[in-house]
Amino acid sequence: FFSACQLITIYKLSYLLSIMKSAILATLVASAAAFAPAQTGRAATAVCETKADLEVLAKKLNPVLGFYDPLNLAEAEFWGESNEATIGFLRHAEIKHGRIAMFAFVGYIVHANGIKFPWAMQLDGTPFPDANGNPPALWDAVSDTAKWQIFTLIGFLEFWSELSTPEHTHYMRGGKPGDFPDFVSGPEGIPHPVPFNLYDPFKFSKNMSEEKKESRLRAEINNGRAAMLGIFGFLSAQCAEGSVPLLNGVVPAYDGEPMAPFVTNYMGEAFNM
Repeated sequence: FFSACQLITIYKLSYLLSIMKSAILATLVASAAAFAPAQTGRAATAVCETKADLEVLAKKLNPVLGFYDPLNLAEAEFWGESNEATIGFLRHAEIKHGRIAMFAFVGYIVHANGIKFPWAMQLDGTPFPDANGNPPALWDAVSDTAKWQIFTLIGFLEFWSELSTPEHTHYMRGGKPGDFPDFVSGPEGIPHPVPFNLYDPFKFSKNMSEEKKESRLRAEINNGRAAMLGIFGFLSAQCAEGSVPLLNGVVPAYDGEPMAPFVTNYMGEAFNM
């Protein structure tokens, strides 16, 4: 496992990966489908949401604000895909980023209070760094080797989340937004047993009703939205003094680059940047 503060950069990298993924998503969806035979199981019921469905969902999520879409994204058709596929992409993106933001928000608070694992961070005995309650600075102190391990895990999870399997339809092809595929072992999956899934590893929700799942997903979306505002509020207050008046004197200043995964600009070095 990695330090909780590093979840802040997981959120950053997840956001950057989503931007890069957009350019190749249409091709990726088609190629990922080749990994599995015809859809069965959960895929039997397609989820093709429309703008009308989003308006209904918006009222359930926030009865006061209701449906708010100033950019008319609910009517868009990204990359030549249908409107339903585009809505599936946008819904999945919000849920995913909300989840990572919740991790990041909690991780920020944990390390802002100086809480860290008592054991060594690396095999050579290097301890978890301490940046005097400054989570972004703490991330900068983590070695590039450790960061690459985290990025490799993120890359794998991004790849796996795009696959279509007999039990999982892609979110742009009628699958449920936010539903992460189970880890499948065998010829058509991971070549070794995987005892736990990323979602609900202990099967606590196995007998949960669909109504209860929908209710919890709505709560998760609202909490994710709040967490996205929260984590960027913390980072804004650290990088631009006075930008968040309520946090003046609460969080320390940070003069680094909060959206950069590495302290060294490896890409820029080739261009003398």
